[in-house]
Amino acid sequence: MNAESNKKDYSKAERIKIHQPDENKSDRFNPRNRIYVRAIEGFWTQLRRRLGWVAMLFFLILPWIPWGDRQAVWFNLGEQKFHIFGLTIWPQDLTLLAALLMIAAFGLFFVTTYLGRVWCGYTCPQTVWTFIFIWFEEKFEGARNKRMKLDQMPWSFNKVWRKTAKHLSWLLVSLLTAMTFVSYFVPTTEVYVDVFTGSASGAIYFWVALFTVATYGNAGWMREIMCIHMCPYARFQSAMFDKNTFIVGYDTKRGESRGPRSRKADPKALGLGDCIDCDLCVQVCPTGIDIRNGLQYECINCGSCIDACDTTMERMGYERGLIAYTTENKLEGVKEKVLRPKLLGYGAVLAFMVFVFIYATVTIAPVRIDIIRDRNQLFRENNQGLIENTFTLKILNKTEAKHEYQLSVEGLPDYEWYGPQSVTIEGGEVLTLPVSVAVDPVGLSRAMTKVDFKVTTVLDGETVEATQESRFFSQ
Repeated sequence: MNAESNKKDYSKAERIKIHQPDENKSDRFNPRNRIYVRAIEGFWTQLRRRLGWVAMLFFLILPWIPWGDRQAVWFNLGEQKFHIFGLTIWPQDLTLLAALLMIAAFGLFFVTTYLGRVWCGYTCPQTVWTFIFIWFEEKFEGARNKRMKLDQMPWSFNKVWRKTAKHLSWLLVSLLTAMTFVSYFVPTTEVYVDVFTGSASGAIYFWVALFTVATYGNAGWMREIMCIHMCPYARFQSAMFDKNTFIVGYDTKRGESRGPRSRKADPKALGLGDCIDCDLCVQVCPTGIDIRNGLQYECINCGSCIDACDTTMERMGYERGLIAYTTENKLEGVKEKVLRPKLLGYGAVLAFMVFVFIYATVTIAPVRIDIIRDRNQLFRENNQGLIENTFTLKILNKTEAKHEYQLSVEGLPDYEWYGPQSVTIEGGEVLTLPVSVAVDPVGLSRAMTKVDFKVTTVLDGETVEATQESRFFSQ
């Protein structure tokens, strides 16, 4: 057989014959056919690990950062306010949360259009926690082949203690994860002290137990099933991909035909490409796919197969990059386009939403007033002959310090105010204040007059005010 007879025309849409795995091991739902991820070293693996540890440490440490008399990040559902360092978000400011979620969504769309599923491969919590669990698995049960052999062995003391240690480590990580997550909603010191002293509420025990089980199940058992069958992102990502999106791709023209050979052999003389069919790219894949099949929605762009292939290429003395971050256009020999309408569109919307969020955050009012009219009686005539309307004022101090506020109303001539016009409100408190406003009917020309209630205070030497519109009825 000579090299000429093995040449193929790769310009045609021809499916390449590839090494197929054992069909009996292709059922990912069968726990007996679970994926055993092989450990690998390389640039992308190190990058993923470091980003994963940074994300993990950020998640664990953030609730412990103090900010005044509270923790820096605290989603206080009981009092309906979110504390994020010096920013306090109230229910009235939930547009900020909506804007933040839109920023996250369009940021994800923008990055995916340009770099593919790098979120899934490097920073998704499912990926980060799964690789942490695999790390513990390797420490107690050994490398891939040892784990496979251990699972096939009959139960013994060696197998029992290794399995027990692994699952205990998983449960401890899951418990730490659950308690940290709950600490974002309940003060951290309360969670850890109350849970371990048995004085926590039933709700706290419920949520800690729920998230412990969820983490243990997702990262320990389900793993790739979450990414392949349950995550909606894997399904709609194709709407953001195009031929210029960076993906993990296999260079078919360079790699085929594949086959084993010695290091000293000339692949061209044997009619072979650079791929030696070692299957390392499959063994290191956390979702168990063969990247040589082409673009697949199961691929999470983690780069493990790139490191595995580069290692093999170096050992064989071949050029690296047989599997690499590339684009479909590059693989087909077509010029790549970085700036394209879809990417520019996502970028423009993302930039606009970031601007809106920053503007809304900077201009957030430190005080708010809401007006509730007395609906049982629109107006009444008091013993002085004045027309009187009753209102309930709700004044919210959005700052974290106590302040004094002055109250007034605009739009009425020579009005009488019944109730306090100067109040002091603690930081983060809502004051409910019933007041009445009376006016001589001679000065009113209409049955209903538009009025503005105003609350004024001084913050850092500057006058701050908030107004709320209402109606004054005289007939």
